[in-house]
Amino acid sequence: MVVKMVLPRLGGSPSVWNTAVVFFQVGLLVGYGYSHLLTTRLRLGRQLWLQAAVLAAPIMVLPIALPGGWTPPSSRSPALWLMGVLALVVGLPYFAVTTAGPLLQRWFSLTDHRWADDPYFLYAASNLGSLLALLSYPLVLEPAFGLSALSRVWSIGFGVLVALLAACFWVVHISSAAGEMSTS
Repeated sequence: MVVKMVLPRLGGSPSVWNTAVVFFQVGLLVGYGYSHLLTTRLRLGRQLWLQAAVLAAPIMVLPIALPGGWTPPSSRSPALWLMGVLALVVGLPYFAVTTAGPLLQRWFSLTDHRWADDPYFLYAASNLGSLLALLSYPLVLEPAFGLSALSRVWSIGFGVLVALLAACFWVVHISSAAGEMSTS
């Protein structure tokens, strides 16, 4: 969605799409790395609070939109400009979303749920959701709505994600507190 916002300024050349793919792949790697470090270096209570801050930060940049007057450089390759625009416009929300899957899987494994010892089915559910989103965006959503409407819908969806993650945080917190009390 955000790359389609930039296309009128840059055109649809392969270098624009390749740069965007690199940005999102690097962002995914950074999000997964953060999730790994968070779950291996901090106690659960601190993990929950830090992740709450990570989820709150993107609210400052929503809804996703390009600032007016931003134009790519005409004298050199726009790749670095595009990376900067993507980082400023969608970097925080994208980072927050990339951290959700690995953290939920790890935190689910800490609960007393009967499937907690093998939480990898959550990745299958995540991949199915990603596939459905990839198919529905160009086939259903994009034709039915404009970019500004989709940006607002994405912002609402992010808010729903934050609310659902807050509920998950609460369950994990209660479950871990109950586990600590029963082992004392």
